[in-house]
Amino acid sequence: MTDVLSDLLQPSLRIVLCGTAAGTTSAAERAYYAHKQNKFWKILHETRLTPELLLPHQYRSLLQHRIGLTDLVKAGAGMDRATLPKLTAADRARLRTAIATFRPQFLAFTSKTAGQKFFDGKRDYGEQLELIGDTRVWILPSTSGAANGSWRPEIWHQFADAVRAAG
Repeated sequence: MTDVLSDLLQPSLRIVLCGTAAGTTSAAERAYYAHKQNKFWKILHETRLTPELLLPHQYRSLLQHRIGLTDLVKAGAGMDRATLPKLTAADRARLRTAIATFRPQFLAFTSKTAGQKFFDGKRDYGEQLELIGDTRVWILPSTSGAANGSWRPEIWHQFADAVRAAG
């Protein structure tokens, strides 16, 4: 099975943002965070992680800002709570290998679900104690419109502040 969305990864990234899996709209549009109710692109701009507001089809432009993108589950699409292929040890290993290879300063899961699936247990938002190599790991609130009840932009702002403080 092929990846729904190709990874956007290269050396010298500051940040890799990792979702659970491509949403159905993103899969159809072949662009990350493409649903019109998703706050991903808005919060990247609001936190000044990107100097301009990008649109989903411009996702490759994130590399200019040293930001990469990936998902835990590469071969499936759907909402976090929908039936996705079960996250396997191979999925976790693939992400760990990618982070060890590209060595970004930060890996941030773009939902609590993604972070908890990766760590295989309950986690809260914010910076995690574990590192992957030298990469600091964060769990951020989901930007999905379906997760509006748990939206906490202040955590995205704290993350952006930590990125800036790291230089």
